[in-house]
Parts: sequence; structure tokens; C-alpha cells
Amino acid sequence: MKDSILENIKTISIIGGTGKEGKGLAVRWAQAGYRIVIGSRIAEKAENAANEILALMDGKGDVVGKENPIAAQEADLAVLTVPFAAHTSMLESLKPFLQGKILIDVTVPLVPPKVSKVQMPPAGSAAQEAQQILGENVSVVAAFQNISYENLLEGGDVDCDILVCGVTKEAREVVLALVKEAGLIGWDAGPIENSVVVEGMTSILIGINKKYGVTSSGIRITGVNRD
Repeated sequence: MKDSILENIKTISIIGGTGKEGKGLAVRWAQAGYRIVIGSRIAEKAENAANEILALMDGKGDVVGKENPIAAQEADLAVLTVPFAAHTSMLESLKPFLQGKILIDVTVPLVPPKVSKVQMPPAGSAAQEAQQILGENVSVVAAFQNISYENLLEGGDVDCDILVCGVTKEAREVVLALVKEAGLIGWDAGPIENSVVVEGMTSILIGINKKYGVTSSGIRITGVNRD
């Protein structure tokens, strides 16, 4: 049974969903019964990604691929999973289609080649940059920066928690409910300004992966009742 806070969320559009992180999220939410729209600059690429996701689910799910503007327009809630280099231009092009909606920004400000070094943008974080570009009529929430594609596709319980930062408590509650729908454990990590810590943690995890020869290190909150 879905949380009542999600009763108006039927379609989740994942902009940049042709990448690994987007596909992992798409699988989990499609399995939870949501209609998923994969967005890409090229419709054919989006359609191919949608078919790959359906193949992972043995064809059971409602997943389609469309060009980014159409995907954003059809969304009840949108998710942005693009490389940081494309962050600003993508947001500027989609601004008219995201007004009045919640945007989950999964973007991490990684600056190659030193991706294990924290390098935050002038706005403070990618999420804060998104909020500046989109304006006050869009509720930007930062989430899913610290979980790997491998963990998303594992299915079942994952030993990695999700920190959620956003401009309003109401928007954070919606995203926390979607984290739960994805079969994950999320925590309200406060206002969008705190996203600087969450996003920066990704570079640290990348460094840990490299140093210890793993692919899916993550974070886990302790000392709190996990029920």
C-alpha cells in the first residue's frame, strides 16, 4: 500500500535515465508500480534504455523512453541523473517544464580527473545550483548521491542509507516516501544547504572504492532506531 503522501505521484520521469544510476532507480520504482519515463536528448537512446530496463524486469513494468522536454512535461515528479558537466544547460532547457514540481537532483559535482577530491560549485552544491536556476516554484531535493548502481540493482535490503536534503519539509517527506517505495532506508538530512555534505561524501566514497578495491561503498546511519 502506497503512502498517502504519494497519491498524486503516478509518473516519475528520470532525466538522464540512460545512465547506470538512472536505470537502477527506474527498476526499483517500476517494480513498485510507478510509470517511468526515461528522458534523453535523443528519443531513440531513451527508448533503448527503457527496453533495457524492461529486460531487467522480464518485461513486467510500465517504462517508456522520450526526449527530455516531453519526459519533464509528463512527470508528476522528476529526477535528474546527469553528469555535472551537463547540469546547468540541462536545467536551463527544462526549466519551463518543471515548474510546480519536485525535482530530485542526484547530480554530484565531480570534476575529472580528480573525482575523489571534493570540488563544490560556487552555489555551494549541485542541488543549490539547481534551485537557483529553476526558481522558487520548483522544490529541489538532493538524494541518492551515495548509493551505487550495483546496490540499486541488488534488490531487497541494501546496506546503504539515503540522505535527503531539500528546500521544504513537505518536499523531503515526499522523497523519503519514494525512498521507502524503492525498498531503501532514508533519513531527513535537513535543508538544501546541507546537500554540500551529502554531495561531497560521494568523492570520499569514490576514493574509498579505489583504495580498497571495491565498487559499492556507502554510508549507514547508526545510533537511531531503524524501525
